Amino acid sequence: MAGKSKPAAKPADKSDKTKGKGKASKGSSDETADKGKPKGAQSINVRHILCEKHAKKEDAVAKLATGARFDEVAREFSEDKGRQGGALGWKTRGSLDPAFEKVAFELETSSTGSPKWVEVKTGFGYHLIMVEGRK
Repeated sequence: MAGKSKPAAKPADKSDKTKGKGKASKGSSDETADKGKPKGAQSINVRHILCEKHAKKEDAVAKLATGARFDEVAREFSEDKGRQGGALGWKTRGSLDPAFEKVAFELETSSTGSPKWVEVKTGFGYHLIMVEGRK
């Protein structure tokens, strides 16, 4: 998928597996492996481009592929006119459409000038999503 890049996997610290006994040491190695992944955030600062028609979404994808800024493409193509530049602000888990939320909370953070984005279809239409921050 154009524009999407997977975050580099952080290797688990193998020393955790030799410390302690039983399930506790396994759990701690799982926690160590998850530290590099963005899934732990409880809120994200998210932007999106919403298009009802697939063709319009494809036009937005093409523009992003040329290196255009995400917020500028959102102003031009997004049909969600309630927010300028596609900004939805800080959103917590459970406050977004489930399909949107699933991909948004897994997405790596980036900037509007060099966005890492993902596509998802919901009942509202086609979304191009990027995440600017997480906490």
